[in-house]
Amino acid sequence: MFTRRLLAIGIFAASLLAGQTPAKADDKEIRIGYQKTSQLLILKAQKLLEKRFEAQGVAVRWVEFPFGPPLLEAVNAGSVDYGYTGDAPPVFAQVAHANIRYVGAIPTGGNGQAIVVPKDSPINRLVDLRGKKIGVAKGSSAHNLLVAALESAHVEWSEITPVYLAPADAASAFARGAIDAWSIWDPFYALAEIKQQARPLPIEAPARAQNFFFLANGDFVAKHPETVAAINEEVARASVWAEGHRDEAAALFSEASGVDIAAQKRAVAREDFTFGPLDDKIIAIQQATADRFARIGLIPHPVTVRDIVWTTKSAT
Repeated sequence: MFTRRLLAIGIFAASLLAGQTPAKADDKEIRIGYQKTSQLLILKAQKLLEKRFEAQGVAVRWVEFPFGPPLLEAVNAGSVDYGYTGDAPPVFAQVAHANIRYVGAIPTGGNGQAIVVPKDSPINRLVDLRGKKIGVAKGSSAHNLLVAALESAHVEWSEITPVYLAPADAASAFARGAIDAWSIWDPFYALAEIKQQARPLPIEAPARAQNFFFLANGDFVAKHPETVAAINEEVARASVWAEGHRDEAAALFSEASGVDIAAQKRAVAREDFTFGPLDDKIIAIQQATADRFARIGLIPHPVTVRDIVWTTKSAT
């Protein structure tokens, strides 16, 4: 039996497919930036985009990234056309005047991210992080989680020591005790739970809730809006499939990413397989993220998120 969330995903997908925009592209290759998570892994494994664009003679090239900021650097440079990131990377990219557009969103409760500590750590609450070293990927969604969580606990950013590390480096630092805590997302979060018995710290739901985004190069969106709409249609289709096939999705993720199946099952069990446009609520939440970063000086000046949201009829 479908859940209300699955029905909502299905309705959005159906609304896209009812108009079934042709998958046209003047260029002969589409470059997709992906990470070892999200619906894009499903598209890649099931070759959904390859099948969609085959008739037009358009190839699909998949480019893997460890996390969002370098992916958006590639999108800005035009070496990647379309990709997926958490909520923080687009804010940092926008303030740097990157040539990007929000083209889709994954509304989520944020259960796939956490601030974890070693199993025997004396740290039990967010306030215990004062004076501690916390590993986090700079400019990532985990960066925003850390900022929002500390703010919710009335801990000043200046009261902790952020240690900026890519996920793989942070995993090593966490395992050897070089950092006191780690703000991270799945499947790295699940791996830490399984391998080190890491404990997530309790975080209030409003601070934990974060949305994730699909973004595209601004010139690519302007030149190929039908192609962006077609990619979104396939993301919507993959979202509906994943919501109803979580065990299969976990197996697919494990095979595609090389991450242990036990970790992927844990990660997939708490993942939100949703997809939709950037409505006013999502834009407001993302604007609050940008305003938070400006308030504590992580970005040099405020930005208006709506300025880089794709507003053509294909994205609504």
